[in-house]
Amino acid sequence: MRSPRALIVGMGIGGLATAMRLHEIGWEPVIVERAEQRRPAGYFIGLFETGRATAQRMGVLDAIGNRAGADSITYDVERSGKRRPGLGYGDLPGDPRLILRGDIEAALHDVVAPRTEIRYATTPVALDEAPDGVDVTLRTTGGAAAGTTETTETTERFDLVVGADGLRSTVRRLAFGPDARFMRPLNHIIGATILKEPVPGFRPHDGIVLAEPGRSAWTFPFTDHNPGLLFSYRTDDEDAQFRRPPIESLRRAFGPEPTGPVLEHLLEQFEQADDHLFDSVHQVEMESWHTDRVVLLGDSAWCLTLYSGMGASTALAGADLLGTLLQRNGDGIPRALREWQQRLSPFMAAQQRSGRTQGLTMFVPQNRKDKALRTIMQSLVSRPLGKRVMTALAARQFKEKSVDIAAV
Repeated sequence: MRSPRALIVGMGIGGLATAMRLHEIGWEPVIVERAEQRRPAGYFIGLFETGRATAQRMGVLDAIGNRAGADSITYDVERSGKRRPGLGYGDLPGDPRLILRGDIEAALHDVVAPRTEIRYATTPVALDEAPDGVDVTLRTTGGAAAGTTETTETTERFDLVVGADGLRSTVRRLAFGPDARFMRPLNHIIGATILKEPVPGFRPHDGIVLAEPGRSAWTFPFTDHNPGLLFSYRTDDEDAQFRRPPIESLRRAFGPEPTGPVLEHLLEQFEQADDHLFDSVHQVEMESWHTDRVVLLGDSAWCLTLYSGMGASTALAGADLLGTLLQRNGDGIPRALREWQQRLSPFMAAQQRSGRTQGLTMFVPQNRKDKALRTIMQSLVSRPLGKRVMTALAARQFKEKSVDIAAV
């Protein structure tokens, strides 16, 4: 008997984790990736217990590592340069690992690549689903990496198609409809990059948060890597932000007040960066993430946004649970997908609510009240007793980030 074949679209965390799990249960996964080669390491992410427990079970947690520094301090700063010790991302309940997206991808890739077919510069352009499989038309485009400009199309049959291709998923558009039906805007813009130079007056392994009503700048320190930088701001006109260079939109969002030394340095670093991310923030809301033979996973299905801090963790958990339930249900793929969604839906809905409420206001105070509460909190955490009390209170909000949702 032949092994069932799965097409996995997207070679990010969710796609690689799915390929790993499907191979373990006897499937033949094929990964297609739009890019011509592996992506760079990317930017900061946090890995909470939901993801750590999954990575441990999959045997890749040690390879993922942890870039958090033991003596790192995060400072709340003002434009004038005034600073006070505050709560950094690594101080959050659940003891998240501070890593780069590429740390997880590299750990998974090392396991997956030797035993899985990976096709770069390839994307699906048509899906024809039948009761016993999906005929997928794949387009491969030559480029610099391939040494050719030729474009070819082939149609192949797969038992299952997994869309792990991100917020603006091609699989979702082909199988479920246009992006506008499912993408919920949060009316915020993010700009992320890696600092080439530390902020003058701060240690390289210390973090910085400049938070004002409707806008913020965060740096995320690592022990053995340049810090990550994240700008975030609220906007009533997303389209206008992309009609000019990103640095111009950022300067407008943080104006018209004088920037001061810290913010000016961060803006200059963003402008001079070799690579950056500048994008609008959306969640994906769908009644169902699957048909009988096509399933979405990770940001394609439930994008939680970076404000939730759970994107990487839920991509790992979703892939792990999918493999478990496909193995348990044998030939009953539609039944496995229904059980998978029933198990995950309440958890993802709770994470989305948190991401657009507590998570959002943690990163970007939405008004003067949020800013005042943040100032009070920072004053409390500057004292040992106050920090313990605030951490204990916050632990209630972060309890669900420690649920091992993929354990069965």
